[in-house]
Amino acid sequence: MQLQKKGVRVLGIAESFASRKTSVLAGVVMRRDGRIDGFGFTGVTVGGMDATDAVLSLYNDMDRRDINAVMLSGCVIAWYNIIDPAEIAEKTTLPVVVVTYEDSEGLEGDLQQHFPGDSRRLDCYRRLGSREELSLHTGHTIYIRSYGIDTREAARLCDLFTLDGKIPEPLRVARLCARGVMHYIQNSK
Repeated sequence: MQLQKKGVRVLGIAESFASRKTSVLAGVVMRRDGRIDGFGFTGVTVGGMDATDAVLSLYNDMDRRDINAVMLSGCVIAWYNIIDPAEIAEKTTLPVVVVTYEDSEGLEGDLQQHFPGDSRRLDCYRRLGSREELSLHTGHTIYIRSYGIDTREAARLCDLFTLDGKIPEPLRVARLCARGVMHYIQNSK
């Protein structure tokens, strides 16, 4: 991936989780120069196991061939609905970078408590592997997992797309969009 080009595009995907049944996923296509040139939305089941399919559906529905990488705001969303970034990288043939913002002991105990005997969910979580700590040029720390891209290049991608703070812009805007859609859904009932 040639990160120096201003036309490099990232599909940033984030969620808004505020209901008992569904969570909203928003996808934002952003160029390296900050221009936004696409949006997509879908839903996932709270506590389900459909997050990977939802991400793939969002990507496919956008029907874009100019996206260079996918950036996910976490991979355990909507009350333990686990995204499989390796599958997304494989099926889209794009690098995938998962970004989280806090250090953690992990979620294995929580999964066992809330989903006793759910070996599929636990296996999906274990396959995610460990995260790498990254210090951004802004002075903030994030944690990343990378698939189809080496950690160094994934770190550079995150740094290039972070203007200030610790949230890369495609993820920040996707989160705002997801919250707006969730707010609309809640208020239109």
